[in-house]
Amino acid sequence: QVQLVESGGGLVQAGGSLRLSCAASGRTFTFSSYTMGWFRQAPGKEREFVASITWRNEITYYADSVKGRSTISRDNAKNTVYLQMDTLKPQDTAVYYCAASPTLAGLTRYDYNYWGQGTQVTVSS
Repeated sequence: QVQLVESGGGLVQAGGSLRLSCAASGRTFTFSSYTMGWFRQAPGKEREFVASITWRNEITYYADSVKGRSTISRDNAKNTVYLQMDTLKPQDTAVYYCAASPTLAGLTRYDYNYWGQGTQVTVSS
């Protein structure tokens, strides 16, 4: 069984920063063999891709909406993936989900087979 647990969400003013963390665990889960991604879902909207980091060479991908303002990183020794978000905007308000994918790039939610429960990010104007 694989568990992904997000943390670091909260309420922040526009222009502020947050660092999300996602800790992965599971007896048969090899973190370093999975591409890790972050997605978000705002009320009434579909879950959308935010960023991913591949298991091979740690190549990063970002949605245009967060490019230049966010940085995804991973620490394989700690089985943890991070999302640093800067210059936050009210439109970044959403529940942020961490996910694990056996595919290389992990650009869509259909690439992922393990999901966390999510952490709320609220950006006030």
